[in-house]
Amino acid sequence: MSRYSKIDRNTKETNITLELELDGKGNSEIDTGVGFFDHMLTLFAFHGKMDLNIKAKGDLNVCDHHTVEDVGIALGEAFKKSIGDKNGINRYGTFYIPMDETLALASIDISNRPYLVFDCDFKREKVGEMATEMVGEFFRAFAFNAGVTLHLKVIYGENDHHKIEALFKALGRAIKEAKLINPENGLPSTKGKL
Repeated sequence: MSRYSKIDRNTKETNITLELELDGKGNSEIDTGVGFFDHMLTLFAFHGKMDLNIKAKGDLNVCDHHTVEDVGIALGEAFKKSIGDKNGINRYGTFYIPMDETLALASIDISNRPYLVFDCDFKREKVGEMATEMVGEFFRAFAFNAGVTLHLKVIYGENDHHKIEALFKALGRAIKEAKLINPENGLPSTKGKL
């Protein structure tokens, strides 16, 4: 069974085509026009063992806000579609990533109850051409459109590049754990529905 989805999101601000294969090998082809963001999404796909193709054209002449947020929306929609009825999934995933002086945590519950806790502080206004304030906006857009509860925390660190990279890698690894199917799991909820 392939857990694949394709999302086309076209607005007056962005045009996005996104393909997600949840059970991939970690391959990606990403072009959002925001280099640092492309790098983060590449790491996310690799560590989550998901194949991810994204082509986004946005109003970068304004700023990166619409592009980053709309990619988060499209990725969330693709994830929700790909995960399907959730039967047999582990549901939960938690991972810590150390990156030099930084330690970050991502914990996910594929619950159909969207929520984000984002406990991260950045010192710089931008890393590359990506505004650091957009990191939280991306994860919020993803969580709410994927229907997941997501907790992200930079436990400590100094370098903003390291902090952000550790968050994307940790989320990829947490998803890798949560998406795995084990037939013994059945539907992982005492309610009988997720």
